[in-house]
Amino acid sequence: MQRNLEFSISEYYHLYNRGVEKRKIFLDDSDRKRFLTLLHVCNSSKPVVFKTIQGLPLDKVAIGTRLVAIGAYCLMPNHVHILVREIIDNGISLFTEKIFTAYSMYFNRKYERKGRLYENNFQAKEIHDDEYLKYLYAYIHLNPVKLIQSDWKEIGIKDKTKVKKFLEEYTHSSYLDFISLPRPEKIILDKAQFPDYFQGHAEFDDFINDWLYFRGLPLEV
Repeated sequence: MQRNLEFSISEYYHLYNRGVEKRKIFLDDSDRKRFLTLLHVCNSSKPVVFKTIQGLPLDKVAIGTRLVAIGAYCLMPNHVHILVREIIDNGISLFTEKIFTAYSMYFNRKYERKGRLYENNFQAKEIHDDEYLKYLYAYIHLNPVKLIQSDWKEIGIKDKTKVKKFLEEYTHSSYLDFISLPRPEKIILDKAQFPDYFQGHAEFDDFINDWLYFRGLPLEV
């Protein structure tokens, strides 16, 4: 992915960050829950005071002015994908600095380690093409499939029922928010800032099924 670019208001970007030496950056559900919380509270002009929000459901946590609009995301064991739109000047840079610094500090403190957690500060690719922007909703949300079938892109899905059940139980991405399962994490997304590609959860499900079962995803973004 490109990284030497200037972010512009109203433009869309695919952000990506991976653990140094491809190490796992999420070791248990509490790590993943922490990062999801940070996706919300770090997307704010207000400073993060984590102890004041512990125990609260995300949809009850008030934040200041959003720095970016988040359209989709997915946490994988050693990396994370986030689809964003810049909505204020320097919003992406501020957001990424806050979230990746906060999570790195949490992780190093919890696991008593020192040094860099990520391979880079983060990687970013500007999205110029509407068709590609829509495609990213499939690419990001289907990333977890490789956890139960690593070769699915090469040979196709072996067990469709198993894959769909796995996606519907994978709580560490925004997939559940697009199939309209109610949960506090829906507050992370700002769908109004993105094209309205899907007229309800049935249309989104058809879109995912098309890529999953018939077209297949390219091996690389």
